Amino acid sequence: MNAVTLKGLSKTYANGKKAVDSVNISLACGEVFGFLGPNGAGKTTTVKLLNGMLTPTGGSCAVFDVDPAKNPQKTHALSGVVTEHAQMYDTMTGIENLIFYGSLYGLTPSESEQQGKTLLEELELSHAANQKLAAYSTGMRQRLSLARALIHQPQILFLDEPTSGLDPESAQNVHHMIRRLASEHGITIFLCTHQLRYAQEICTRYGLMEEGRLLAEGTLDSLRLLTDSGMTLKIKASRIPETLLCQKTAPDAYEVPIQSEEEIPGIVRSIVNAGGDIYHISATLPSLEDIYFHLTRKEKSA
Repeated sequence: MNAVTLKGLSKTYANGKKAVDSVNISLACGEVFGFLGPNGAGKTTTVKLLNGMLTPTGGSCAVFDVDPAKNPQKTHALSGVVTEHAQMYDTMTGIENLIFYGSLYGLTPSESEQQGKTLLEELELSHAANQKLAAYSTGMRQRLSLARALIHQPQILFLDEPTSGLDPESAQNVHHMIRRLASEHGITIFLCTHQLRYAQEICTRYGLMEEGRLLAEGTLDSLRLLTDSGMTLKIKASRIPETLLCQKTAPDAYEVPIQSEEEIPGIVRSIVNAGGDIYHISATLPSLEDIYFHLTRKEKSA
């Protein structure tokens, strides 16, 4: 059974805007999937479709074989959702919010309180458990929103820009928690973000979106095969032979495009034979950001 299945999923709004255009994705349980693209790419609309908040105008989607449009209540029991702007009750304390939302999922007050305290500790919010939400900072609200989404121990977690408004240390804590939820608890993570560098650090697979269309989907290694840029060799040396095709990026610093690591020894020998001293050399593969921009340029030129 797949955690998420999208088959030709499409959504066109009443004004004629096609927000999601025939998207096909299958996710296994326990994956950390990065659903990536700029604002307006169709990420949030897809999450709303997967949670029964919207009805598809074409194709279908399922969460653990449950159709969200036909059975939203069962879908919500399986899912936790964190949006960019957390909506909870300002007049209630952090723990009171968690107890309230736990009750909506059928937990007893004591179960909700126990689970809530555990989550608050993991997210470093124990000190604010009895503070009114109105006193919470943006980052604290975002972490409490994550606790709320996890209160009923869902099988899949939909995260829409979960580190928005967080300081670097808090963002790193959320990062580690996401990885732990997947690796230790088998929870599937569906992460929506436009921060490609952040996604590259945390996700195991990716879907790259542009204007409602899925440009590509797969692991980082498989996505790299879609580009023809190969690797980039960064060199700092006192002398570079004229025969070596390279780009100067700073004094004594150069970048050389290569297709594989097998080319490196020959390049090193050529510099040494030309009388150059090598101070630094490193090979870098295309990043997720490089791949995305390569695919969008290719799409626009087609």
